[in-house]
Amino acid sequence: MQKPLTVAEQVANVLRESIAEGSLAAGTPLRQDDLAERFGFSRMPVRDALRQLEAEGIVSIHPTKGAHVARMDATEIREIFAVRALLEGEALRLSIPNLGKEKLDEAGYVLNQIDAEPNVGRWGTLNRAFHLALYSACGNTRLLGLIEAHHNAADRYVRILLSNLNYRSRSQSEHRDLLTTCRHRDAEAAVRVLKRHLSEGMETLARAGDGLAGKS
Repeated sequence: MQKPLTVAEQVANVLRESIAEGSLAAGTPLRQDDLAERFGFSRMPVRDALRQLEAEGIVSIHPTKGAHVARMDATEIREIFAVRALLEGEALRLSIPNLGKEKLDEAGYVLNQIDAEPNVGRWGTLNRAFHLALYSACGNTRLLGLIEAHHNAADRYVRILLSNLNYRSRSQSEHRDLLTTCRHRDAEAAVRVLKRHLSEGMETLARAGDGLAGKS
């Protein structure tokens, strides 16, 4: 049974979703009093939530200027995905020997949900669920926590860019290749497929990020 979210975690979830959907745009100041009033929370959990989002790379906090929604360029996109490849490759390698049929079937079910889901925001959530199902048997909760933090850091960019890119079909094909190698218990092949998938996604997002930066 999952423990209830703290108030700070609830605030972080609300802010993260607002940033991901674009209602809090890059560069927007995040004043604690304003956010507390806007979302109906007290000031202290808002402060703690901003620190959590700073750790995820979603928010930047300056000692004198305060917090604002982080701006991210193509270089930072590449950095996030490079770290993801390292963390997720290791998690997958550790997980495959212990990965039961139930989790493999869960990952396959999530892929079918992605195929049927037109909402980009929901697609991002399902994409994360697919990956985490495959890593779930790695036996290292700290590693899984780091992976989730980097998924969070990339979340709004993935949603924004995927809404404008014909990328889902290719990504789903790569996901199915990954699931097949996991079912075959071929850890080395699975890690290669995963890293290629993340590398191609990284370059697609980074190129689009360069294009968006050129229009700003």
